[in-house]
Amino acid sequence: MPELPGPPERPDRAYGAPEGETESERRRRRARFLRELAEARALRDRVQPRRAKTARLRHAMRMRTFRW
Repeated sequence: MPELPGPPERPDRAYGAPEGETESERRRRRARFLRELAEARALRDRVQPRRAKTARLRHAMRMRTFRW
């Protein structure tokens, strides 16, 4: 049976993170990813307005029924 790779040496790092990446680089990369994700969602909302409205209503209902 082949050896399975062990856990990463630094478990606080993401598996796909480049070696030697600083915390500020990781934050910049994450911010860029979140910006692109928001942009993709906005594009999807413009392209599929009915689905976007349904998703907004569903999210609002979840937030109203959520208990802190």
